[in-house]
Order: sequence, then C-alpha cells, then structure tokens
Amino acid sequence: MQTPTRPRPRFHSTKPLDAALVGTAIELDEHAAHHAVRVLRLSRGDAITLFDGTGGEYAATLAGITKRSVTAAIDGFDAVERESPLRIALVQAVLAADAMDYAIRKAVELGAAAIAPVTCARSQMSLDGERARKRVAHWQSIAVAACEQCGRNRIPAIASVVSLSTWLGAGATRNERVAIAAPGVKLSLRAFVVEAPPSAVVIGPEGGFTEDEIAMAVAAGAVAVGMGPRVLRAETAGVAALAMIAVLAGDAR
Repeated sequence: MQTPTRPRPRFHSTKPLDAALVGTAIELDEHAAHHAVRVLRLSRGDAITLFDGTGGEYAATLAGITKRSVTAAIDGFDAVERESPLRIALVQAVLAADAMDYAIRKAVELGAAAIAPVTCARSQMSLDGERARKRVAHWQSIAVAACEQCGRNRIPAIASVVSLSTWLGAGATRNERVAIAAPGVKLSLRAFVVEAPPSAVVIGPEGGFTEDEIAMAVAAGAVAVGMGPRVLRAETAGVAALAMIAVLAGDAR
C-alpha cells in the first residue's frame, strides 16, 4: 500500500513574491519563520509552499535557519487557482469572539470572496473606532491562516465594520442578487440559488434580525430566504449557506 505524500506546509508571505525569484533564496518574514521553525519544527531541507495572496504559489525549500533569520530557496512557481467560480460575499453580523472567528475561518475555507462584518440591533458586541480596527485586523489574520490551511492563494478581504443599514445604503444590493437569512420564510435558499446564485448572503446575530431589519433589507432589494425547519446558530448559518450554494451552483457539485 502506497504511503500518502505528506502535504507541504503552506506559509503566507507578507513580502511580495514574483516568478523572477525562482532560483534565488529569500528571507522569510518573522511570522512565517516562527511558525515554520518554532511551531512545526521544520528543518533545513524541508519542502514548503509560499504564497503572497495575489495568486499562484511557490515551491520552496528551507535553506538556512539561524537564531536571527530563516531563508528559503524558491524552487518553482505554479499559477494554480483554487478560487470558487462564484464571487459570493458573506455579510455576517458581528458575533462574540470565538463564534465570529469560526464563522470567518469556515467562510474562507468554503470560498467566500469577501467578508463584511455588520452590526445589528441585536448584536451582542459593540465595535467602533480603534477596537473595531483591531478586530478587523484579527479577523484578517484568521482569513490568512485559513488560506494557509485550505490551499487558497488569494486572501479574501475583511471589510471595515459598519451597521447593516450603512451596508445596505451603500448600494451593495443594487442590481445584485442578495439573500438574507430569515427563519420562517417560505422561499428556500435552495430555490433562490437554483434560479441564479447570489452575490452575497446576509446572516444575522445571535438574537436574529428584527422584523424592521428584514423589511429594510427587502426594501433595499435583498430577498428573504429560509434555510430549513431548524433554527441554526448564527455562526452555523453562514457556513451552511455557503456550503449549500457551493453544492448547488459552485465547485462542490
């Protein structure tokens, strides 16, 4: 029985990479170096994969490890793309810390092209100013780590935190197919997706959307859809919606 090939550890490079670097050696940035040597315990000669988030990936080999730096020899470039053919944004009401991290991580794994965190009337966490900026930076690091794990070479952007009304008022639903999850609605997400895939899915907070928020979204052009007979947790709903869309219209068919 053939032993499965161990996948190369993947590292995001904050330094721009270019195919012209093939055949040369570069110094890994601090985070990648620490993760490779201190966390994964890799050694000189171990194979790794690097990507900078702009597309494609680079086969590399750890060439030098010292207390001050870690270098990698760039062996080749592969323009492989693993993006979903659907460009779907997850508009996720801000959740409590761990739940929001989970929702973002799984959305990236499932191919979300972008993630827009919004605040709603029943949001349990209030974010503004510097606190909001720090949370967005944290969520972006979650997205990077998810790309390292799942093989994506393009990192979805995490938008700044705004209110649901601001997001709707910015025209995101204009001439677009946007679904907003609303328990008890007769139109199912499946029926909506089969007709044509959406460009965005809007998911509420732990306490759900208010009736006024659903009405506001529908007035702005979104379509209220149901996701089955059971009420899903807020961090589960976005994952379930993206997985369903991938099966019905994306790259999981």
